[in-house]
Amino acid sequence: MTDQSPQLEGAPLIAPSSTDHPLYDQVVEACRTVYDPEIPVNIYDLGLVYTVDINDQNEVRVIMTLTAPGCPVAGEMPGWVAEAIEPLGGVKQVDVELTWEPPWGMDMMSDEARLELGFM
Repeated sequence: MTDQSPQLEGAPLIAPSSTDHPLYDQVVEACRTVYDPEIPVNIYDLGLVYTVDINDQNEVRVIMTLTAPGCPVAGEMPGWVAEAIEPLGGVKQVDVELTWEPPWGMDMMSDEARLELGFM
């Protein structure tokens, strides 16, 4: 028996974030301090952070992706994100997972990121 529940038909590909948790905004701001080395935009505005899940014990789980599976920092980026979040007051534990589903696309970027990169 596994702890992975099967993907339900019609369920969102990206799990919802704990936007109502008191630490949520601080965690997002911490994610905004991490940059993709190849693109001068932070990973949050690039749309690489899919889910920020914070439970009642203030354990933070971030599900993120990269611009491409062959990204040269694939092995390092989750650690950078965890290092940015761990020092926040009240955060008990940080777990950062990489996913490739759904694949990242330029449509996931914020308007700020598009503007910064000259796509608007």
